This record gives sequence, structure tokens and C-alpha cells, in this order.
Amino acid sequence: MRKRRHRSHRSRAGVGAVVAAFLLGTAACDASGGDSPGPRATEAKARPSALPTPTWDSTPESLVAVGDSITRGFDACEVLSDCPEVSWATGSDASVDSLAVRLLGKTGAAQRSWNYAVTGARMADLPSQVARAVTREPELVAVMIGANDACRATTGDMTPVTDFRADFEDAMATLRKSLPKAQVFVASVPDLKRLWSEGRTNPLGKQVWKLGICPSMLADPDVMTSAATERRDAVQERVVAYNDVLRDVCAEDRYCRYDGDAVFDYRFGQAQLSQWDWFHPSVNGQARLAEIAYRVVSGKGT
Repeated sequence: MRKRRHRSHRSRAGVGAVVAAFLLGTAACDASGGDSPGPRATEAKARPSALPTPTWDSTPESLVAVGDSITRGFDACEVLSDCPEVSWATGSDASVDSLAVRLLGKTGAAQRSWNYAVTGARMADLPSQVARAVTREPELVAVMIGANDACRATTGDMTPVTDFRADFEDAMATLRKSLPKAQVFVASVPDLKRLWSEGRTNPLGKQVWKLGICPSMLADPDVMTSAATERRDAVQERVVAYNDVLRDVCAEDRYCRYDGDAVFDYRFGQAQLSQWDWFHPSVNGQARLAEIAYRVVSGKGT
């Protein structure tokens, strides 16, 4: 398998990997200045160069999750079915210990967390999900989306990176128009090539893949021709590009934390994959995603 390229992206990005160990620092501040009279040099020295970095609230009291099938717990409980009770973000299942339960407690999660993710959603769908989310006035919005933008019928159908960025910026603008200080946790897109590599060892999973699960990556899973390898590499490179967008756009927002590629870097094994499709997270995989998200939001375990 070809060595992944995303390391060089991360070394250049100032916002770094959960960041440096699962925790992204808050984004750069906006410039500010005073208008006191006096010599220009003295004025420049006296005025603050930036607004104070906002304090991240590690104990928000409400949460809304947006995204795609992963956040809906798809294929974790039954084949080709959502199972939101095991969602990493808002699930109630004790074996997952979701982000909402960890932050709000079991009763608080039941009362003050909502899941507006939709199986099959792409980044173009995120603005409408966020528009619904803001009606709850959450203190934290948890985002995991982008896999379906790469999981298309062909590599030519994958969402262009420019469109992906524009839609994510639109979603953030929608959020900020209504909730200027709501905190945002953004998870990276998983390593789809890693999921192919693990899942292709299971005959049942490969049969389910034929039903149309991520054909750009999973079609003809055992074919190792140069064309098949180039196809998978193209999907992988697009996922890396999407994660660069998530990192960059989040870094421009004072109240946003990106996971620093923690989900992308997580090495899903057979125990973390659905026993039906060997691609989506299992209940165990959902629990691992919850751990990653909690580390970022709480600042613990870093």
C-alpha cells in the first residue's frame, strides 16, 4: 500500500493534530486597535495586536450532532439500518458512552442533545442540517461529514474540493449568524483506504459492498491492477484534501476545534467495523470515536 501523504499537510498546518495529540487549539484572533491620539509609533506599541483568545468551555450544557451515516450509527446494530442509540455523538447505549453522555450525563444527554445527521449526507447537505441545529440553541455542535463526498460511483463523481470548502464555509456562516459563540467540534473524514484494507478480508462484507457502499473505494476490492490502485489512491488523496479544508476553515473560527486528523489516523481494526458491511463503525468503533471527540472537547487524556 502506498505511503500516505497527509503527514506533510499536517506539518505545514498551524493548527496541528488533535492538536499535537488530539487537541486543536482555538483559532487565530481578529486584530483590534485603539484610537487614542499620539505619535504613530507610540500608538502602535500601546494598542493590543489581537483580541484575547476565547476560553474553550469544556463542559457545554447542550449538544447537537450533524453529519452522515457514521453519526447515525448506520450498520452498527442491523444491516443497512440506522442505530442512533449507539451514535458516538448522542447515543444512549452505555457501551458507547457517547460524547453527549460524557459531557451531559445520561439524563442531560436525553434532554439536551439532538442528532440531525442523515445517512448518505454530503457536505452540500450540511448548511441545512446546521439551520435545523441552531433552532435548539446548542452550546456545542459536533460535526462529522465528508466520507460520502468521496464515496461516489466513480472518482469523477467525487465532490470537488472547492465545492466542499464553499459548502463548509456556508454551514459555518449559517451557524454564526444565529449562534456567534457556539462551540464547534469538527471530526476528520476517516481513512477510507484503511477501511477497505481491513474489510476486504471478510467475504460477507465484500458481498454487502456490492450493494453500493462506497464504490469509488470498495468496487472490485480484491483487484490489485494499476488502474484499481490509482482509483483507490485518488479517493485517498481527495479525503486528505477534504481534511485540509476542515482544518483550515475551522482554524478561521474562534470557537472551532478540529480533531487534528485523529479520526483519519485511527487504525480501525476488525472489532471496530460493522459485522455486516465491514466498513462503517461497529458499536466498538462508535465508542472509539466518542473517546476521540471527548478528548478534543474536554481537553482530557491528551
